[in-house]
Amino acid sequence: MGLRKAARAGIAGTDDDAYREAFDRFLSGTDEKAATHAYLRQVVDRLPARRTLLDIGAAQGTTTRYLAPYFERVVCVEPSEPMRRALARACPRAEVVAAPVGEARVDARADLALLSHVLYYIPRTQWAVTTARVMEWVAPGGVLLVLLQNPDNACMRMVRHFTGHRFDVRELVGELATLPPGLVGRTELDVVPARYHGRNLEETLMVADFLLGVPGAPTPTREAVEAYVRRHFDNEDGTYTFRHDQHVLRIERPPA
Repeated sequence: MGLRKAARAGIAGTDDDAYREAFDRFLSGTDEKAATHAYLRQVVDRLPARRTLLDIGAAQGTTTRYLAPYFERVVCVEPSEPMRRALARACPRAEVVAAPVGEARVDARADLALLSHVLYYIPRTQWAVTTARVMEWVAPGGVLLVLLQNPDNACMRMVRHFTGHRFDVRELVGELATLPPGLVGRTELDVVPARYHGRNLEETLMVADFLLGVPGAPTPTREAVEAYVRRHFDNEDGTYTFRHDQHVLRIERPPA
């Protein structure tokens, strides 16, 4: 998805069980995790070392649990208490830092770091600073993956329609050259396809409302969201579908 991670960035009003319930509802209807995990396995297979995994915004730990067997050590940054409870069940051996990424103190040098769907909740002017902070936690020769939704997919067109916000990780690429020497080597942009399928209107509206929770943006009326969902996502059989492909910016830290 993407916009589900307000709690991980420390946004007020999302650190509760209702937020987690909405998150789980979204996950039950999307193929994002399966597609993302297949992509991540390919990345892991190419790593020169697999000592430490760093998952920033680990949420309930589905991806953490998938990747953990490939690494000797697992460190997560997760400020949401309900998410941390689920994370502890999913990956008991993970070391968890209970703070937003901008305040976290991480004693690790990761061979693979994930900054997955967190930048929505970081001011745009702080994207490069945040990336630099995370790259300090990446080992020489390691990789950081920054995930955001493709701004032109159906989900993000809905977000832009109701909030006016556009999030494009490609804008970060040009700013990487300004980071301190030794942090950024080769970069690549990959695309991971994803699709949400809602079984009925009420479920899809709940997920749409969840996806539209952009901090500082006005809250649209239910009537407006329902009209949009019916017009753009209706399959005419009682179900609803929209694409939410992801962009993955792969940033390698140069070897020592």
